[in-house]
Amino acid sequence: MSTETHVIMDETAIRRALTRIAHEILEKNKGIDGCVLIGIRTRGVYLAERIAAKIEEIEGTPIPWGELDVTPYRDDRLDVAGETRKELLIITPESLSIHNKKVILFDDVLYTGRTIRAAMDALMDCGRPQNIQLAVLADRGHRELPIRPDFIGKNVPTSKSEEIEVALMETDGQDEVKIIQNRGEQA
Repeated sequence: MSTETHVIMDETAIRRALTRIAHEILEKNKGIDGCVLIGIRTRGVYLAERIAAKIEEIEGTPIPWGELDVTPYRDDRLDVAGETRKELLIITPESLSIHNKKVILFDDVLYTGRTIRAAMDALMDCGRPQNIQLAVLADRGHRELPIRPDFIGKNVPTSKSEEIEVALMETDGQDEVKIIQNRGEQA
């Protein structure tokens, strides 16, 4: 199978998108009072951290942020009996409370919506937020669940044969978003 790759967001485009998202969050929430940023591991954590830094730069006040591991809440992770496993939720820092807060949830790519559903289940086990807003760097469509992002870095309509790959400096040594087209099998 051959693949064709195109960079759709470079370092500058990602920086601009995150700056825009930071401003949109501030505008929608009329500041940061009662807001908490939560990044879904792995790349969503770095996006939340970057947005927190941008918001602090804009507002002059830090905004609490943390990370969430949704692995135990995924509906595609089953134990030997065929039941979904619910292990201990990991939200760090442990002192971060989401109860009655406006939670802005971050992920790198929104596709079917299943990761976000798992994250919402996990968040509800941590407390009762006032509301949950969703921010994604790339929205590629193809939802299987009725989930819609509030803040989007870039809409990227894709076919099912395409993939979106996000690389961030913190994990991959560079910032870029690529679209990968799988072109069938070669003879």
